[in-house]
Amino acid sequence: MSAAETADRPADPRPARTVNDARSFAGAEGALATLCRSGVLDAADLHITQRLARLCGEPVGEVAQVGAALAVRAVRYGSTCLAVSRVAEIVGPWAETVSPDLPAPEELIRALTDSALVRGAGTGPLRPLVLASSADGPLLYLRKYFRQEQLIREALMAREQTRPDVDPAAVTEAVDDVFGPAEAGSVDLQRVAAQMAAVSWTLVVAGGPGTGKTYTVARILSVLDRLGGGSVRIGLCAPTGRAAAQLQAAVSADAAAPASVHAVTVHSLLGWRPGSTPRYGRGNKLPYDVVVVDETSMLSMTAMSRLLDAVRPDTRVILVGDPHQLASVEAGAVLADLVDREAGIAPLPLPEGIGSAVPAGLTDRDRVERGVVTLQRGHRFGGGIAEVAGAINRGDADAVVALVTDPDLTEVSLVSPDELDGVRADVAAWGAAMSSAGALGDAPAALDALDAHRVLCAHRDGSWGVQGWSRRVVDWLAEGDTDSGHGRSPAMGSSSPGGVWAASPTAHPGEPLLVTANDRQTATFNGDSGVVIRSGNTLEVVFRRGTEIRRLHPTRLADVVPLYAMTIHRSQGSQFDGVTVVLPPEGSELLTRELLYTAVTRARRHVRIVGSADVLAAAVRRRVQRASGLRSPVAVTTA
Repeated sequence: MSAAETADRPADPRPARTVNDARSFAGAEGALATLCRSGVLDAADLHITQRLARLCGEPVGEVAQVGAALAVRAVRYGSTCLAVSRVAEIVGPWAETVSPDLPAPEELIRALTDSALVRGAGTGPLRPLVLASSADGPLLYLRKYFRQEQLIREALMAREQTRPDVDPAAVTEAVDDVFGPAEAGSVDLQRVAAQMAAVSWTLVVAGGPGTGKTYTVARILSVLDRLGGGSVRIGLCAPTGRAAAQLQAAVSADAAAPASVHAVTVHSLLGWRPGSTPRYGRGNKLPYDVVVVDETSMLSMTAMSRLLDAVRPDTRVILVGDPHQLASVEAGAVLADLVDREAGIAPLPLPEGIGSAVPAGLTDRDRVERGVVTLQRGHRFGGGIAEVAGAINRGDADAVVALVTDPDLTEVSLVSPDELDGVRADVAAWGAAMSSAGALGDAPAALDALDAHRVLCAHRDGSWGVQGWSRRVVDWLAEGDTDSGHGRSPAMGSSSPGGVWAASPTAHPGEPLLVTANDRQTATFNGDSGVVIRSGNTLEVVFRRGTEIRRLHPTRLADVVPLYAMTIHRSQGSQFDGVTVVLPPEGSELLTRELLYTAVTRARRHVRIVGSADVLAAAVRRRVQRASGLRSPVAVTTA
């Protein structure tokens, strides 16, 4: 998606702010005051803008200050720059209120070009903003993010100038050894990915849930290890501790992968502590021959720039993930940008013998030759879930609504918030199965029951969020348990729904728990889910990591909460037999196509979407809009 299509996302209209609102800025005047009172800008945007203007040492005009504030706002909303030509879309619902105070794009460009914020001042070298031109129109950056983007652009372009020196016959032999002989007339994109990994310094392996990305990575590592004579040094990493642990479990379970690999977080790989400079960087390169980054969709622009700055030019970098999932909580949508990227130069020809192995009939052969392989065939789910997920990705709201309301499509259904009998039955079965397995001390069965169903919410707070739905689920479980004559519901545990869980004699087998912070001592990570089971005369909390089941005494878990519902963001990387997706009311900023896609694709067998057709259609039409200059070449207007 181009920057012209991904202008900073419009916020939803809210009542005008009063002077007592923490997001107001008492010192603002003119257009800045109007934009702040209306809710387009926050006080933080204005504080930073005024600080930058003072540091310049020269007067900065109001129009240029508006541009700077909008650039700061863009970063707050996840963009790395402001798409100037789409400024009017930011104010969207407030157009009538703020249009007189909102400069036209041409006026903004003129004011910024002449401003000390962009051209610099005679008092010093400070130039906090960068104005650049691109195929998608003018882009305005805070200089920090322009430098990060520029580092990524330059690093990728340098890596595209050459190919690794490999023997094509040896590559073919290694791929055949790992994947088996190629089937005549078939297109195996996993084999193609392995071949491209052998002849490319940078490879992107993209694909939806269940398309075999981790399987492909394990096979790629085996191919590269064979080509390197078994002495290839491999660095495995992911943006979060939980994603790293899942990657480690998946790769370790694959017999084809080298046995010595160990997955860590990106920060650990770089030796990067909060508030400090990474140990590895331009002057101290990482010692690996291959670096694999899983769940790259969650990687921020800052982290990607640090990583590419730290790898040697002769290190193969393999980026893996689903570009349609939710992006990083920080600025940037790096994986989606790299999948859609136009390098501006033709890819180098493939070595003889490898080029013929890449099927000529591929619709995206040019992209494959650039090192972007998108896996297509899903193995996690099929049928209706795959159809709905595909329609969501296309942004076809009418098709999504038609599919989820089709009585013949049983895998995905839309249910009214007033008709929750099916959801209640799913929750009751979920709680009963966990309670029964937990009381028997059957850890595998308890964990299977835990992953049989999950309630996913867009929000954390409110009646439509995790807080409200946790209370609803607890009430359902308690009523069902009372009806069956078993007394107090095991799922009630030792805390109120949504509150902090405390290990105590009142905890019950079958209670589901969610870890909320990384703990290296217990090797549990933010987002891990477990369940309490009986173990002799005491209790244990069990977690599943790949095929391994880990057991911990409840007192060893400090940062956990009861798990009756969870946010869609936290569910990334997980899969369940069935999910209930709770849509917030119409107008929620969080309700986007990417959020809905992520929620629906967590399910293997069945999805219930709680909400109205209008809200569902609005979610499909609204994209996470992040402006970026990574997708096409840019040129600085004023250095």
